[in-house]
Amino acid sequence: MKNYLVIGGSSGVGHALVTALEAEGQNVVATYNTNLQQDTAQVKFLKLDVTTDSLDLESLPDQIHGLAYCPGSINLKPFHRFKEEDFLSDFQMQVLGATKIIKQILPRMKSAEGASIVLFSTVAVQKGFTFHSQVAMSKGAIEGLTRALAAEFAPAIRVNAIAPALTQSNLSQKLLSTPEKIQYHSDKNPMKKVGAPEDIAEAALYLLSDRSSWVTGQVLKVDGGFGSLG
Repeated sequence: MKNYLVIGGSSGVGHALVTALEAEGQNVVATYNTNLQQDTAQVKFLKLDVTTDSLDLESLPDQIHGLAYCPGSINLKPFHRFKEEDFLSDFQMQVLGATKIIKQILPRMKSAEGASIVLFSTVAVQKGFTFHSQVAMSKGAIEGLTRALAAEFAPAIRVNAIAPALTQSNLSQKLLSTPEKIQYHSDKNPMKKVGAPEDIAEAALYLLSDRSSWVTGQVLKVDGGFGSLG
Protein backbone atom coordinates (compact mmCIF):
# COMPACT_ATOMS: atom_id res chain seq x y z
CA MET A 1 0.00 0.00 0.00
CA LYS A 2 1.24 3.48 -0.93
CA ASN A 3 0.12 6.96 0.08
CA TYR A 4 -1.45 9.31 -2.46
CA LEU A 5 -2.67 12.89 -2.25
CA VAL A 6 -5.28 14.08 -4.77
CA ILE A 7 -5.93 17.81 -4.75
CA GLY A 8 -9.44 18.43 -6.05
CA GLY A 9 -10.51 14.84 -5.56
CA SER A 10 -14.22 15.31 -4.91
CA SER A 11 -15.56 15.56 -8.47
CA GLY A 12 -14.74 14.98 -12.13
CA VAL A 13 -11.34 13.54 -13.01
CA GLY A 14 -10.11 13.93 -9.43
CA HIS A 15 -12.96 11.85 -8.06
CA ALA A 16 -12.47 9.19 -10.75
CA LEU A 17 -8.79 9.00 -9.80
CA VAL A 18 -9.59 8.72 -6.09
CA THR A 19 -11.98 5.85 -6.89
CA ALA A 20 -9.36 4.08 -9.02
CA LEU A 21 -6.65 4.42 -6.37
CA GLU A 22 -8.99 3.13 -3.68
CA ALA A 23 -9.90 0.14 -5.86
CA GLU A 24 -6.19 -0.73 -5.96
CA GLY A 25 -6.09 -0.71 -2.16
CA GLN A 26 -4.00 2.44 -1.86
CA ASN A 27 -4.15 4.90 1.03
CA VAL A 28 -5.71 8.09 -0.35
CA VAL A 29 -6.10 11.59 1.07
CA ALA A 30 -8.09 13.98 -1.10
CA THR A 31 -9.14 17.60 -0.86
CA TYR A 32 -12.28 19.45 -1.84
CA ASN A 33 -13.21 23.10 -2.00
CA THR A 34 -17.00 23.39 -2.26
CA ASN A 35 -18.34 20.18 -3.85
CA LEU A 36 -17.74 17.17 -1.65
CA GLN A 37 -18.76 13.94 -3.38
CA GLN A 38 -17.79 11.44 -0.69
CA ASP A 39 -19.08 7.97 -1.53
CA THR A 40 -16.35 6.04 0.23
CA ALA A 41 -15.47 5.57 3.86
CA GLN A 42 -11.86 4.67 3.10
CA VAL A 43 -10.71 8.04 1.74
CA LYS A 44 -9.92 10.97 4.01
CA PHE A 45 -11.22 14.29 2.58
CA LEU A 46 -9.79 17.63 3.69
CA LYS A 47 -11.37 21.04 3.05
CA LEU A 48 -8.94 23.18 1.06
CA ASP A 49 -9.13 26.34 -1.03
CA VAL A 50 -5.84 26.21 -2.94
CA THR A 51 -5.84 29.97 -3.52
CA THR A 52 -5.92 30.89 0.16
CA ASP A 53 -5.29 27.85 2.37
CA SER A 54 -2.28 25.73 3.25
CA LEU A 55 -2.44 21.98 3.68
CA ASP A 56 -2.93 20.55 7.13
CA LEU A 57 0.30 18.56 7.13
CA GLU A 58 -0.63 16.80 10.37
CA SER A 59 -3.44 15.07 8.46
CA LEU A 60 -1.02 13.61 5.90
CA PRO A 61 1.21 10.52 6.05
CA ASP A 62 4.92 11.00 6.69
CA GLN A 63 5.63 9.70 3.19
CA ILE A 64 3.68 10.59 0.07
CA HIS A 65 4.29 8.43 -2.98
CA GLY A 66 2.07 10.31 -5.42
CA LEU A 67 0.46 13.72 -5.91
CA ALA A 68 -2.20 14.60 -8.47
CA TYR A 69 -3.13 18.27 -8.74
CA CYS A 70 -6.56 18.45 -10.40
CA PRO A 71 -8.08 21.95 -9.88
CA GLY A 72 -8.81 23.78 -13.12
CA SER A 73 -11.13 26.10 -14.99
CA ILE A 74 -12.48 26.58 -18.50
CA ASN A 75 -13.03 30.29 -19.03
CA LEU A 76 -13.57 30.98 -22.71
CA LYS A 77 -13.94 34.47 -24.13
CA PRO A 78 -12.75 36.58 -27.08
CA PHE A 79 -9.35 38.15 -26.55
CA HIS A 80 -10.76 41.70 -26.62
CA ARG A 81 -12.73 40.81 -23.48
CA PHE A 82 -9.65 39.41 -21.74
CA LYS A 83 -9.23 40.91 -18.26
CA GLU A 84 -6.00 40.79 -16.33
CA GLU A 85 -7.76 39.95 -13.07
CA ASP A 86 -9.46 36.94 -14.71
CA PHE A 87 -6.13 35.56 -15.88
CA LEU A 88 -4.50 36.17 -12.50
CA SER A 89 -7.32 34.30 -10.78
CA ASP A 90 -6.86 31.29 -13.08
CA PHE A 91 -3.08 31.42 -12.74
CA GLN A 92 -3.26 31.55 -8.97
CA MET A 93 -5.48 28.48 -8.79
CA GLN A 94 -3.90 26.35 -11.49
CA VAL A 95 -0.20 27.25 -11.34
CA LEU A 96 0.63 28.95 -8.05
CA GLY A 97 -1.72 26.58 -6.22
CA ALA A 98 0.20 23.64 -7.63
CA THR A 99 3.59 25.08 -6.71
CA LYS A 100 2.41 25.83 -3.18
CA ILE A 101 1.20 22.28 -2.63
CA ILE A 102 4.35 20.74 -4.12
CA LYS A 103 6.56 22.90 -1.88
CA GLN A 104 4.61 21.86 1.20
CA ILE A 105 4.84 18.12 0.62
CA LEU A 106 8.20 17.93 -1.16
CA PRO A 107 10.07 16.58 1.89
CA ARG A 108 7.49 13.79 2.26
CA MET A 109 7.80 12.89 -1.41
CA LYS A 110 11.59 12.88 -1.31
CA SER A 111 11.48 10.38 1.53
CA ALA A 112 9.18 8.05 -0.44
CA GLU A 113 10.78 5.69 -2.93
CA GLY A 114 9.64 6.13 -6.53
CA ALA A 115 7.43 9.18 -5.94
CA SER A 116 5.44 10.75 -8.78
CA ILE A 117 3.63 14.04 -9.48
CA VAL A 118 0.86 14.40 -12.07
CA LEU A 119 -0.34 17.81 -13.23
CA PHE A 120 -3.03 18.68 -15.78
CA SER A 121 -2.75 20.71 -18.96
CA THR A 122 -5.10 20.84 -21.97
CA VAL A 123 -5.00 20.07 -25.67
CA ALA A 124 -5.52 23.82 -26.22
CA VAL A 125 -1.87 24.56 -25.34
CA GLN A 126 -0.43 22.71 -28.33
CA LYS A 127 -3.41 23.15 -30.66
CA GLY A 128 -4.73 26.67 -31.10
CA PHE A 129 -8.42 27.38 -30.51
CA THR A 130 -10.34 30.62 -30.65
CA PHE A 131 -11.39 32.13 -27.31
CA HIS A 132 -8.84 29.94 -25.42
CA SER A 133 -6.14 32.52 -24.66
CA GLN A 134 -6.87 32.61 -20.93
CA VAL A 135 -6.96 28.82 -20.62
CA ALA A 136 -3.90 28.21 -22.79
CA MET A 137 -1.72 30.72 -20.92
CA SER A 138 -2.20 29.09 -17.51
CA LYS A 139 -1.97 25.54 -18.79
CA GLY A 140 1.07 26.46 -20.89
CA ALA A 141 2.74 27.44 -17.63
CA ILE A 142 1.81 24.02 -16.23
CA GLU A 143 3.59 22.30 -19.12
CA GLY A 144 6.69 24.41 -18.53
CA LEU A 145 6.57 23.68 -14.81
CA THR A 146 6.23 19.96 -15.52
CA ARG A 147 9.43 19.81 -17.56
CA ALA A 148 11.39 22.09 -15.22
CA LEU A 149 10.49 20.11 -12.09
CA ALA A 150 11.07 16.79 -13.85
CA ALA A 151 14.64 17.90 -14.55
CA GLU A 152 15.17 19.30 -11.07
CA PHE A 153 13.64 16.42 -9.09
CA ALA A 154 15.11 13.51 -11.10
CA PRO A 155 15.81 10.78 -10.26
CA ALA A 156 13.97 10.90 -6.92
CA ILE A 157 10.57 12.19 -8.13
CA ARG A 158 8.98 11.85 -11.55
CA VAL A 159 6.86 14.72 -12.86
CA ASN A 160 4.43 14.42 -15.78
CA ALA A 161 1.30 16.13 -17.07
CA ILE A 162 -1.82 15.01 -18.90
CA ALA A 163 -3.35 17.12 -21.67
CA PRO A 164 -6.98 16.08 -22.21
CA ALA A 165 -9.44 17.22 -24.83
CA LEU A 166 -12.96 18.14 -23.75
CA THR A 167 -14.08 15.79 -20.98
CA GLN A 168 -17.37 15.36 -19.12
CA SER A 169 -17.01 17.21 -15.80
CA ASN A 170 -18.38 20.07 -13.75
CA LEU A 171 -15.97 22.38 -15.58
CA SER A 172 -17.39 21.53 -19.01
CA GLN A 173 -21.10 21.68 -18.12
CA LYS A 174 -21.75 24.79 -20.21
CA LEU A 175 -20.11 23.26 -23.27
CA LEU A 176 -21.93 19.93 -22.89
CA SER A 177 -25.27 21.06 -21.50
CA THR A 178 -27.47 19.52 -24.21
CA PRO A 179 -27.47 16.30 -26.25
CA GLU A 180 -26.87 18.43 -29.35
CA LYS A 181 -23.73 19.99 -27.87
CA ILE A 182 -22.43 16.59 -26.80
CA GLN A 183 -23.04 15.23 -30.30
CA TYR A 184 -21.33 18.25 -31.88
CA HIS A 185 -18.15 17.80 -29.84
CA SER A 186 -18.24 14.02 -30.27
CA ASP A 187 -18.40 14.40 -34.05
CA LYS A 188 -15.30 16.63 -34.00
CA ASN A 189 -13.25 13.96 -32.20
CA PRO A 190 -11.55 11.15 -34.19
CA MET A 191 -12.91 8.62 -31.68
CA LYS A 192 -16.39 10.13 -32.01
CA LYS A 193 -16.96 10.68 -28.33
CA VAL A 194 -16.36 13.13 -25.52
CA GLY A 195 -13.91 11.94 -22.92
CA ALA A 196 -15.07 10.48 -19.62
CA PRO A 197 -13.37 11.31 -16.30
CA GLU A 198 -12.33 7.65 -16.08
CA ASP A 199 -10.40 7.96 -19.36
CA ILE A 200 -8.19 10.65 -17.85
CA ALA A 201 -8.02 9.00 -14.43
CA GLU A 202 -6.64 5.77 -15.91
CA ALA A 203 -3.80 7.72 -17.52
CA ALA A 204 -3.08 9.49 -14.23
CA LEU A 205 -3.14 6.15 -12.42
CA TYR A 206 -0.48 4.86 -14.80
CA LEU A 207 1.74 7.93 -14.34
CA LEU A 208 1.45 7.73 -10.56
CA SER A 209 2.32 4.04 -10.45
CA ASP A 210 5.59 2.13 -10.76
CA ARG A 211 4.40 0.97 -14.18
CA SER A 212 5.64 4.32 -15.51
CA SER A 213 8.95 4.24 -13.61
CA TRP A 214 10.91 5.36 -16.71
CA VAL A 215 8.52 8.15 -17.70
CA THR A 216 9.17 11.74 -16.61
CA GLY A 217 9.01 15.22 -18.08
CA GLN A 218 6.22 14.21 -20.45
CA VAL A 219 2.92 15.81 -21.42
CA LEU A 220 0.67 12.87 -22.28
CA LYS A 221 -2.16 13.59 -24.70
CA VAL A 222 -5.36 11.80 -23.67
CA ASP A 223 -7.73 13.31 -26.17
CA GLY A 224 -9.14 10.68 -28.52
CA GLY A 225 -6.53 11.74 -31.08
CA PHE A 226 -7.97 15.26 -31.30
CA GLY A 227 -4.64 17.04 -30.76
CA SER A 228 -2.91 15.07 -33.51
CA LEU A 229 -5.67 14.02 -35.90
CA GLY A 230 -8.50 16.50 -35.36
